[in-house]
Parts: sequence; structure tokens; C-alpha cells
Amino acid sequence: MRHTELLAPAKDKQTAITAIKSGADAVYIGAVNFGARQAAGNSLDDIKEVVDFAHKFYVKVHVTINTILTDEELLQAKELIKKLYEIGVDAIIVQDTGIIELAIRGELPPIPIHASTQCDNRTLQKAKFFDETGVSRVILARELSLEEIKTICDSVDCEIETFIHGALCVSYSGQCYLSQSIGGRSANRGECAQPCRKKYTLIDEDGNIIAKDKHLLSLKDFNASKYLTNLVDAGVKSFKIEGRLKDENYVKNVVAFYRQELDKISEKTSSGTVFTDFIPDVKKSFNRGFTTYFLNGRENCFNFESPKSRGEKLGKVTKIGQGWFELERQVDLSPQDGLCFQDKGCLVNKVEGRKIYPNKMDGITAGTVIYRNFDAKFDKQLNNSKIKRRIRVEFELNNGILKAVDEDNNSVSINVTGEKAENPDKMRETFIAQLQKTGESDFFVSGVRIPSPAPFLPVSKINALRREILEKLMAERLRNYKREIQKPLKHVKYPLAAVDYHANIHNKTAESFYENCGCIVDSLSYESCPVRGAELMRTKHCLKFAFNMCKSPKKLYLIDEKGKKYRLEFDCKNCNMIVKNA
Repeated sequence: MRHTELLAPAKDKQTAITAIKSGADAVYIGAVNFGARQAAGNSLDDIKEVVDFAHKFYVKVHVTINTILTDEELLQAKELIKKLYEIGVDAIIVQDTGIIELAIRGELPPIPIHASTQCDNRTLQKAKFFDETGVSRVILARELSLEEIKTICDSVDCEIETFIHGALCVSYSGQCYLSQSIGGRSANRGECAQPCRKKYTLIDEDGNIIAKDKHLLSLKDFNASKYLTNLVDAGVKSFKIEGRLKDENYVKNVVAFYRQELDKISEKTSSGTVFTDFIPDVKKSFNRGFTTYFLNGRENCFNFESPKSRGEKLGKVTKIGQGWFELERQVDLSPQDGLCFQDKGCLVNKVEGRKIYPNKMDGITAGTVIYRNFDAKFDKQLNNSKIKRRIRVEFELNNGILKAVDEDNNSVSINVTGEKAENPDKMRETFIAQLQKTGESDFFVSGVRIPSPAPFLPVSKINALRREILEKLMAERLRNYKREIQKPLKHVKYPLAAVDYHANIHNKTAESFYENCGCIVDSLSYESCPVRGAELMRTKHCLKFAFNMCKSPKKLYLIDEKGKKYRLEFDCKNCNMIVKNA
């Protein structure tokens, strides 16, 4: 089987450790500055703790530096990257090509560089360009089909990473300027105000209302679990879960779920076995309803009713009473469960047989479809979960030498001295019993071999030997941990002759990168100087398709809640919708 990486998000140190315990092969986390989730920054000390914990299990730590940078910020980022390398970080995820230019000039340590999805990696030509520059990994756009992903994997030598779960940006990543246009909060600078989750009204050129006050740019959440085999077969190396702002229970549940699914079809790139005490179920964690997006053709990927968590579908309301309702089937509900329907919600106060008593009945009528977006019992189970990850080890005691070998063939030995045992069989049983008691350590014992007579030792001494040898084994594991090294980068011909604001060039070093790649820079980033008539968003989500208007020649417009009007244009050849100022 292929080796694949399950890559988990972490907003902070504790969430990262939980992700690792739950089975992640790698985690990605933000530093204090320059991450695309500005609210999820972490100190170097905290990242160092994550690195130290991760490397025990041969798990990698990637740090996001995936915003566009000013000239001054680029200098700060350079110093940050040096410090990240010093504390053992395994890779950086970058958007700003100024960082790649610094690496080409030899101004960065040899830390692997991953080209972020914010680099707009949606074409074979773009992926090949970054591959030829020498980056270690390209993170693909979410909008690609299985066929497009396979073509890219077959055409490049670098690793390919794809998203498999979580929230979807409606715009091609790195190509959204709507938040910047509205209030100066740039998505490319980690400050997105998420205007795509707001309400809009869709009208045609004659003023006819097609949809009023709906979340017309809000998408469901991505769930590619049924296509994991296809993605592994396509050659994808890393499987990424979105969610650097998600809580610890979300990460625990979703990572544990995908760990179990990937283990059925591929080998993990890290070490250790995950011991769970709950059944992972992604339907029970935050989701807006699920979509496979464009992996296997176009589907209804939108949820116009609400951008909030929808959770798991329970069924339709069949009967209404005084302060209660019944569903079409019996469901297991508990007090404090959260229910939602359309754009409303309520809590369960009590359940009596089929009768469900919510804290409010407003909007619940016969035929209403009810979802549970908070499972109180499951959430309590996650809170109390003692999920563990442990490394397999085998012991052998032979001729006075105790040897420990872990699942990665790291081995250490210590001498064992003692008097001859009066009862060799009982002493042998005592050694086996005590060596198997690994307690709260990072190891579990899969076998103990004692082919020669064991010397007599008190139980306390055997326990001390076990602790000593496991400490030595962990030190040996860490000594043998192999960090990957970024190969030298170089300038290669850029696929376009010229670039404009879409290239997000925000500093002189990034400008030099494109020029050194034989590309004319027509304009700098939209954030540097807003461009009149610019595309504020380009998306594969199409409102003409959503409202069955593909053949309509009428012009369409969006109006936001404050009355601002946006013109919609349609690139039907590529099935793209473009949002512009009217």
C-alpha cells in the first residue's frame, strides 16, 4: 500500500497535541504573525512544545506563513523562518513568492517549502511551474476534479496535497478581494471578514427578484471521505483537513474518523497506534451539510438557507402539539441537544417517548426538516475521552541483557544483573507482567521474549529498568528522526508572459521573483492599489446553474444587506462566475 499523510489543523498547542493523539501524521499551525487565520497565532515556545511532542511519533509540524507580505514584513518573516527551522519545524506553507525568492538567493535555511493553495494552484501549468522551481509540495485548489488531480500527480515530482474535509472558500483561494473591497480586510493578509456567509438578493437586469435575502455565496462543507481510495490511487501524498479555527473536540472527532478511513487503504507516514474510546462520526461535528464539491462532476454544493452548522439530519416533523412535536421516525435525543431548521434553532428541554419538547416552537410546523447540530451526549463523550497514541515496542531479556525494539526498528539495551532465581518460571512470569505495564508512557508492549533464565530482581527494580529503557528508547527515536531538507530552488519560466493584481505581488522581492522567471509585472496586489473594474471574486459556484438559468441571456446582480450592488459575469467555457462592483 502507498504511504499517505493525514494532515490536521491546530489553532493552538493543545489542539495540535490532540490532533497527534487522534492519529494525524502531520499538523499545520500558525505562528504569531503571517498566517491566513490571523486569530490562530502561536508563540515559538508553544510551537517548540508541539514539535517535541510530534517528533516522538515521527509526526511532522508545518507552520503557515501563507499571507502576502510588505517589504518590512518579509524581513521579519525571514527571521521567523530561521527560528522555526532552529526549533525543528518540518515545513513552511507559503503564499508570498518573495519567500521563494529569498530561498533561491540562499537567504533561508533548508526548510521544506510548500506552495499554499493561496497561490491559486488550479492548473497543471501552475503545479508544474512550482514543481520545476523545486518546492517540496504543491497544495492544490479545492475545485479540482479527480481526473485533474491525477493528471497533476502524474506530471510532477513534488508531493501533492489536497483538502479532504472542512469549510470551503467560495472563491478560488488567493483570488478573493471582496472583503478587502468592502472594508479593507484582506483575505490574502489573513483578515477575511467572510462576506460570502452574508445574505444577498439576486436580481436580473429588469429588477426581477430571483432570490431574496438568501446566503447565496455560502457553500456546504467539504467531505471527500468516499473518494479517499480514488485520491490515493491518483497519487496524492497529503490529505488535509481544514479548520485552524475549530475547537479541540472537532479536531479529535474528524482526525480520528479519517485516521480509521485512511488506515483501510494506505500506510501512515508516522508511528504509533491510536486507541479511541468513542466511535468517530463527522456528521456530529460542526458542518453546514456536506458536499464532494467538484471531485466527480458538478453538484449542488451550496446551502442558501444558513451558513451555520446544520449537523445530522433527523427527519421531518409529522405531528405538532402544545409545546412538542414528533418526527417521522424515533430518534435518540437528549436534553440540551441543539436542533436547527431553515435559519432557526432551538434546544431540547425533554423527550417523552416520541414527543420532543424544545425550549421554543417558533417556526416548527408539520413538514419542517429537523437537523441536530449539537449532540450533547456525544460532546460529553469527546470531552471525557482519553484517546491515546502509543508506539509499539517489544522486549527481549536474554543472558543478562534487556533489549527494547520499537515499531521503527529503533533499539536500545541495558545490562540486567541479579542473583540466580530460586523459581525461574515464576521470575520469568514476573518480568513479563512488569515489563508489560507501560502506564502513561508513549509505548505499549506487543511482546516479551525471555529465552534464557531471568535473574532474581524485586518488582521495584524491574519497574525501574522498564522506565530506564523506555526513556533511552525515546531518546534513540528522537536521535534517529529524519528531517527532510529543501533542495535548492531556482528560477524557471512562468507560464504567463505577464501578471497583474491576481498574482498578489505585495513586495519588491516578490516582484523580482516574477521578473526573474521571465514574466512582466503589470500591476501589484489589489491590496497595494485597488484596481478599477477588478474581479472581486472568481468562483466555480455558479448562481445561473443553481437557479437553472444557464441559457438565460439576462444580466444578473447581487445586492447585499446594505444595498450595495455587484455585477455578475459568467465564464461559461470554464464554468466560472465572477463578482464585480456594479
